[in-house]
Amino acid sequence: MARPAALRRTPLPRSKHVLLLVDVINPLNFPTAADLLPGAVRAANAIARLKTRLARRGVTAIYANDNYGTWHSDFRDILTACLALPGARGEMACQLAPAPQDLVILKPQHSAFHSTPLQHLLDKMQTEQLIIVGLAADMCVMLTATDARMLGYKVWVPSDCTAAESEHRKTEALRQLHEVFKCAVRPAVRAAAR
Repeated sequence: MARPAALRRTPLPRSKHVLLLVDVINPLNFPTAADLLPGAVRAANAIARLKTRLARRGVTAIYANDNYGTWHSDFRDILTACLALPGARGEMACQLAPAPQDLVILKPQHSAFHSTPLQHLLDKMQTEQLIIVGLAADMCVMLTATDARMLGYKVWVPSDCTAAESEHRKTEALRQLHEVFKCAVRPAVRAAAR
């Protein structure tokens, strides 16, 4: 008996470098979300450009998204709900929606490694470096990056591909990642010469 298409085994690509998108499909539905939104929109634009550039080089993208406590849903439900949001929130979901070849995992808490199959996937893919982007620099991105470093991965957190509720919080998180955890934090998009 042939397996149904939805149950067919799909091979994992080998990818020395992986783009890890943390919480980019996000309803931004919390009391201080308005403080995060402007930076998130700027980060989404930079993430979209970086993802396109890396895809051309064959870099695999993995979405590690919060499940927002919706234990009876899956990623498609979260994506559908975010795509339906008005304004910038819905536009960001549309701009950053996964391509068919992208991998998706749901995470129950802050780090993309906590209680998820991420490390197993990366081991199978023979990954050496993670390029970590998303929301927020001082919480889920930072905790994911520190876990990645403790597990021995090289880590780049492009400064223009993440956001926080204030520029100070973002700057401090990136400083900590760079100085203490030795993560690269250079921007993905170089500023135009003036």
